[in-house]
Amino acid sequence: SSTSASALAPVDRRLVVLQTVELLKYIMGPTSWKSAAELLHLVRAVGTELHTAGGMRREPAIGNVIRRIMAAIREEAQRETLSTAGDGGDLSRKAEAGAGNRLSLDSILWALPQHVRDTGSTSRSHHGDHQRQESFLLSDNNNADQQFPPIFYKHRPDLKQTVMEAVQEILSDLEDTYKNLNEQSTSHIQGGDIVLTCGRSKTTELFLKAANLKTKQRQQGPFQVIVCEGGAGSGGGGRAMATSLAQVGMETILIPDSAIFAVMSRVNKVIIPAHAVLANGGLIASSGCNVVALAAHHHSVPVVCVTGIFKLCPIFPHDGQDTLNDLISPSSVLEYSNLKDTRLSDVEFVNPVRDYIAPQYIDLYVTNVGSFQPSFIYRLLAEYYHSDDWDLFD
Repeated sequence: SSTSASALAPVDRRLVVLQTVELLKYIMGPTSWKSAAELLHLVRAVGTELHTAGGMRREPAIGNVIRRIMAAIREEAQRETLSTAGDGGDLSRKAEAGAGNRLSLDSILWALPQHVRDTGSTSRSHHGDHQRQESFLLSDNNNADQQFPPIFYKHRPDLKQTVMEAVQEILSDLEDTYKNLNEQSTSHIQGGDIVLTCGRSKTTELFLKAANLKTKQRQQGPFQVIVCEGGAGSGGGGRAMATSLAQVGMETILIPDSAIFAVMSRVNKVIIPAHAVLANGGLIASSGCNVVALAAHHHSVPVVCVTGIFKLCPIFPHDGQDTLNDLISPSSVLEYSNLKDTRLSDVEFVNPVRDYIAPQYIDLYVTNVGSFQPSFIYRLLAEYYHSDDWDLFD
């Protein structure tokens, strides 16, 4: 139907995330807040409203960037603790901070809220490492109503400037997403390769076009792109993708999904887009990509996912194929007039928008901050998000 097709029209999801950050930046700037706790409550409230405004096209990247901003706020608030301990404070305060920074294997294994006994909060900070961990004792009656460590409730006149600088860094990172991805294109695609992709994605499209331009400049010869039409839920994105690639002179072949297994033996590499990268290293992609990944696994063809880091989601696929998925009208598969056939009266038609691909079928994630295997995703989650914000919108 026209409603389903318009709802699934391709959009630049990076622009959606950029506008989200711009909105939060606009709200945080003139708003009167005096502590990190007040700011975190503000960002959480706005983020919840934005996250619940999804509808059928639910955009998990909005929640991801909100979590990232909250992690940056927590980090800036925690820095005050270290700077206070090192700027000539009393000896007990320095010793306390020094003891908190010296970690043993025993303290790491037992760093649970019920085992924290000294200051009520512990933090870990390594140079060049953005991993943030906080634990605080909730059994204290005075702090029972506090959601954050006591330092977060301290009035900080300089906090607004440092937070706004951190948000600007996130904004710059998002603006350079495609540029940083395209710079890695020739590391994964060489002249003479046969690359297969599924559906349409702006990230994948720009990545392939950048590889085509660079291989021509290096006179390596052209590479061939095989584009699958994609499932019915993709709204015919494969045809639009093939047309766009052919318009810039790329050798492009469009195939139906039924031919994926037959042509896979000729393919050197599979490149698929991402709707969301999950915490276990799995992938949520457009409908039809799971068939591509299974065929590639059978033929031992490497599967590479090209995605921005803003699509990294701290959730697990507990619902299997229903994770972050939607069902749309089956009219794109079967006309309603055909339902008059009595043989179809007992047939149930399911038309999913997306597929879940297990991590064992993904060989590499190419992101704007580097390339990683699915087993390394947990480390990226610890670097970009705080564990207390993982279930922020559940």
